[in-house]
Amino acid sequence: MSISNRKAGEKKEAPVEPLKRAIAGCMRAVSRHAELEVTFASDRPALMGEKARLPEPPRRLSEQDIAVLRGHADSMALRLACHDHNVHRRLAPDGAAARAVFDAVEQARVEAIGSRRMSGVANNLSAMLEDRYHRGGKYENITDRADAPLEDAVALLVRERLTGLRPPPAATKIVDLWRDFIEERAGHDLDALARNIERQRDFARSVRDMLSALDMVDDAALDSDDEESDEESQSDEQQGGEGESEQDAQGDRAEIEVSDDGSEDLEDGASEAADAPSGEFPDEAEDADSDDAAEAWRPPPSRSNEPRAPDYKAFTQRFDEIVHAEDLCDPDELSRLRAYLDKQLAHLQGVVGRLANRLQRRLLAQQNRAWEFDLEEGMLDPARLPRVVVDPFQPLTFKQEKDTNFRDTVVTLLLDNSGSMRGRPITVAASCADILARTLERCGVKVEILGFTTRAWKGGQSRESWLQSGKPANPGRLNDLRHIIYKAADAPWRRARKNLGLMMREGLLKENIDGEALDWAHKRLLGRPEQRRILMVISDGAPVDDSTLSVNPGNYLERHLRYVIEEIETRSPVELIAIGIGHDVTRYYRRAVTIVDAEELGGVMTEKLAELFEENSAPPPRSSHRTRAMA
Repeated sequence: MSISNRKAGEKKEAPVEPLKRAIAGCMRAVSRHAELEVTFASDRPALMGEKARLPEPPRRLSEQDIAVLRGHADSMALRLACHDHNVHRRLAPDGAAARAVFDAVEQARVEAIGSRRMSGVANNLSAMLEDRYHRGGKYENITDRADAPLEDAVALLVRERLTGLRPPPAATKIVDLWRDFIEERAGHDLDALARNIERQRDFARSVRDMLSALDMVDDAALDSDDEESDEESQSDEQQGGEGESEQDAQGDRAEIEVSDDGSEDLEDGASEAADAPSGEFPDEAEDADSDDAAEAWRPPPSRSNEPRAPDYKAFTQRFDEIVHAEDLCDPDELSRLRAYLDKQLAHLQGVVGRLANRLQRRLLAQQNRAWEFDLEEGMLDPARLPRVVVDPFQPLTFKQEKDTNFRDTVVTLLLDNSGSMRGRPITVAASCADILARTLERCGVKVEILGFTTRAWKGGQSRESWLQSGKPANPGRLNDLRHIIYKAADAPWRRARKNLGLMMREGLLKENIDGEALDWAHKRLLGRPEQRRILMVISDGAPVDDSTLSVNPGNYLERHLRYVIEEIETRSPVELIAIGIGHDVTRYYRRAVTIVDAEELGGVMTEKLAELFEENSAPPPRSSHRTRAMA
């Protein structure tokens, strides 16, 4: 007869529960974050502040499954223990390509610290990397550098230098395609990284030297960043009182003693795609709600000698399209996609709906009727009728409602429809846009909902045209734009409701060229008759288009985006605000909010819109002192 310690009615514990508890406890010990919240879900792994999400273990666990799971956990724990977000943010270069390499190499550094101290951690991390690159067989047969992410190749070479471990078999071709190129230009800088592995600031500066050797950043911009970082470091030292800055102290927290491991490549968890490279985790997002949130906005490094807008061009615009959502999908499929969207977000509708109702009450409170009395024409004033009854010789008086600037407003929601938004971010963005459009319409505010992506991955017909023309140098933008109108400003919400389901369509979300999309949405607003025009951008990353960036400077798209933003913020009557999901958009926009999780989007959108409407109807005065608006 078997004996059980379970109480009567108590459910039997799942076999994986002890493993989950062991991994969670190990993560808290390695990271030295006793309050770290560890959850397991079918979503991608992610680390967001004090919350870690790991993959749900399969029911039938193999040793490989356990090693991969522990690898994800170890990677996250080492990130918390050995990484200082503020140092990373201050020293990060401009440019999407350079930033991707910088992030990937920093993750390689923190993982190398654990691998050098603990062989178990090294084995877990190797298993995790092999699983990531093997998944889907994406890199097994590549023969072209264009298909091999440079940031992954650099990170794996750095890992090899720091730990002596060869790249995992599934990633060998990525490294082989880039090894000669990287070694020739930056081999000396790679060798120098090992000397600074436990000093994050010095290591980051060595990485910047490597990026300069690879012609991915401008030396002048790096010098400017270093001067700013040194000034801030001196200030930190004075406040710390112990000689070493707080950043270095946190960076040296690598002195960790643990017995077990469990690593996570945060990037894989918080990455834009399931096979995202190891450095693509949301660094800014991790601590966006911490002390960094109150920091004053710092203008980006001076780029006075950089060419501005005139150098940006499209190789051809023949294949670009501006299309209504209903023209991309037949009505029956739109209805099915809309039903799928509603089902996915059934639990979120109530939360965002309550926020929207709160926004509506705040807006309607500002629309209290204001009247002019004692007029000779208009509506009869019933309050004055007793006076006429008492004295029939008194004339009738009339009243008229005053016009309010509040109602003379249009809001455009511009949604990033890139592949990195796939999954939870795009479903939440679509739902929030839907509910806010309905709410603002009730308040007499017109709303336009737009989306932007490309028609193809890696170029499409534009690239084919360039190839047929003999590959002329500096071709400019090499992809076919797709700008989508989900809801026009004058269209009622009930007619456009189904259109938002299009965002759930497989294959719609591709690459993002933000600068031209922002310019397009801005020009549409300028053509509106309303007195007040508000443009809200929702995105989760910098502009990325592999085809364009492979034959143009690495910051080509980003520089154009900065130019368009500056033009709108300084020369346009349109009020611009941005919300970044897991990405620090405050690097680009003057008025911006960064959130770490898509679930926060509804609250932030309603709050920022309420703040805008509670200001005077005229745009806020420009000031030389810029501040960063954080949720």
